[in-house]
Amino acid sequence: MNVSGKTILITGGAGGLGSAMARLLSQKGASVFILDLEENKGTALAEELVQSGKKAWFCRTDLTSEPDWQKAFTQALELTGRVDVLVNNAGINIRKPIEEMSFDEWNTMMRINTGTVFLGCKTAIPVMRHQGGGAIINTSSVCGLIGHRYTPEAYTATKGAVTMLTKAVASRYAKDGIRCNCINPSTVDTPFVQELFKDPERKKERLGEVPLGRLATVDDVANAVLYLASEEAAFINGVALPIDGGVTCY
Repeated sequence: MNVSGKTILITGGAGGLGSAMARLLSQKGASVFILDLEENKGTALAEELVQSGKKAWFCRTDLTSEPDWQKAFTQALELTGRVDVLVNNAGINIRKPIEEMSFDEWNTMMRINTGTVFLGCKTAIPVMRHQGGGAIINTSSVCGLIGHRYTPEAYTATKGAVTMLTKAVASRYAKDGIRCNCINPSTVDTPFVQELFKDPERKKERLGEVPLGRLATVDDVANAVLYLASEEAAFINGVALPIDGGVTCY
């Protein structure tokens, strides 16, 4: 899949999913900008990629700050001249059911999980329109497609918003050559989840809902992003792509 020569910005790029995306996309020839507040991890990842012959930069970014978004895009444009793809991947999960969650916690979830996607799209669209097109890929979740009894309601609400924001942007800005899609992973095998699975009941319930019988890996997710960023996906627009082993097929 062809992303060679593309400039790709990845939010939450220093985290588990984001770093897998950065490694794969840079391996396939893209110039990647890692947008994150985790300065040590982000800098180390960029240095790792550069030392292996890839093109990568770390940009310390508060993704809830519009000026920081402008700064990140300015840096990418100054260094590469384009922004071809934005991957809105940052997100959090305050793991409390609705009865226990405070309104401040609810607003925090909305600000980070949906607000950063809003700011990313808002910043990217005029840049991509001016250069003749681009692609936006938003990280949603299976919880952006279905209600999920094991997941806090606030997380589900934020990811539903991301899914529908994706479709709204796709429908309005396709005329400008801008594609917008989202990925909707099920539970991904990360260190946090491995800790969660020390509880055998939780492991049983999560694996039991996946027809393929395993968790998604970070590479499963990164490969989907690679496809949506590539020229091979040139006619894919407004899609919410489950990466879930069949969880949403019931």
